Amino acid sequence: MSLFAPSAITSDLRKAAPFVATPTPTVEFSKRAGLKIPAPLGRRLPRLATSSFLIAGDIASYLIAYILLLPFLSNASENMVLERAFAVAALAAILLYASNGLYPGYRLHDHEHLRRRTTASFKVAVIAALAAILLPEGLGLLLPTIGFLGLGLVVQPLMRWTARGLSWRLGIWGERAVIIGARNRIPALTAYFSEHWRYGILPESSSPDTSEVLPDGGPSIALIADDTGSIIGELATMRRQFAEVILLSDTPNLKITGLRPADVGGEIGIRLAIGGRSAGWNLVRRVLDLAIAIPATLVLMPCVLVAAAAIYAIDPGPVFFRHAREGLSGKPVRVLKLRTMYRDAEQRLEALFRDNPAAQAEWSSHFKLREDPRILPVIGHVLRSSSFDELPQLVNIIAGEMSFVGPRPFPEYHLSAMDGEFRDKRRSVTPGLTGLWQISERSNADIELQQQLDEFYIDNRSLWFDWHILLSTIPAVLKGKGAC
Repeated sequence: MSLFAPSAITSDLRKAAPFVATPTPTVEFSKRAGLKIPAPLGRRLPRLATSSFLIAGDIASYLIAYILLLPFLSNASENMVLERAFAVAALAAILLYASNGLYPGYRLHDHEHLRRRTTASFKVAVIAALAAILLPEGLGLLLPTIGFLGLGLVVQPLMRWTARGLSWRLGIWGERAVIIGARNRIPALTAYFSEHWRYGILPESSSPDTSEVLPDGGPSIALIADDTGSIIGELATMRRQFAEVILLSDTPNLKITGLRPADVGGEIGIRLAIGGRSAGWNLVRRVLDLAIAIPATLVLMPCVLVAAAAIYAIDPGPVFFRHAREGLSGKPVRVLKLRTMYRDAEQRLEALFRDNPAAQAEWSSHFKLREDPRILPVIGHVLRSSSFDELPQLVNIIAGEMSFVGPRPFPEYHLSAMDGEFRDKRRSVTPGLTGLWQISERSNADIELQQQLDEFYIDNRSLWFDWHILLSTIPAVLKGKGAC
């Protein structure tokens, strides 16, 4: 079946609300600065300024990395050689970042930023290793240079966040775009890109027929959001109207066309596929799980025992419990957790539902309660809000029943609210200790949104996506939005 209906697209183009000439951030910035910028230059200046801020942030990251390494470096003469090596490595990495489209890096998911930056730094490290072999006394530069690049990667997310935030506040971040598609989808997409402004999309309500007469040229990007019909006959017209025409892929919070948010990668078209199914990928994933889970278990065991003692002091009885959940290929997984509820939790819940219909409705929507009478005082809330009660599942990871990242293993009453096709899809991957909806919404997500987020992860999972989720879990837990 073709992707878009010409009649539908033509109707959208003709019937779209007339352009509302509300000042965009770039226009506001120009007015405040008292500048009269020609339209073509006005399109380029914000992008150049934003890229400059991002480059400055990366330079600052490498300077911070150098300062952190300084106490470990030797005498002044060797420092001069290292400084030159560091400068060359930093310059090479920044040039690779630029060639990989990271300045300004609009319309890229965070895990794609992580992949491109790590790949670029790895390439520079390989070149440094070759130089160390070929150059006299080069081996002495190898480890410091690799450490310098690694520290730079650690600091860069904070500096990139700062540079993007500064660009946003100055009104130079993002590019104007018009969304074309079914009218019932446009408000949701407009709200999504407005809230997730780091994608660099500034959605506007406009009609392409009027964009040519606008004083600043109108939106430069058209975002196509539909999944039926054909737009072949409309492409020529749209390409004359816009600098870019983008067929939107799914977002974590909104299913649009079923397309994976991935580069075409030299293939003949954008492909519909399920990622991350190869045996090699699963082997690497398993090795990484064990490499993290085993030492983490040894380090955190004393803390788990202290929490277990606190649970027993408040409500004597078993401090751990296993709950049957659905795992890979539908096999049951007995998930290990610290007990955070009273032993008569089920009776307390039934009593609450009898007296409180609003609580029953909240449970039906989220399978969680904001005021849950089953939870142990103090220690129960602390363990759940910090997700510390989930740490015993490191044992499940070591046993191969779970992975660090994947759809959370839900109990049967939770899964029964989801459709059968999606449950089959969930069974195709190993459940995880954390997942996409834990870092996106945590306990605020209802059943529909949980399903959307899990489906997005399953369709787009990769090692880079896993690392992004794993690294993002820590700030998500520290923010205390809700229990996982």
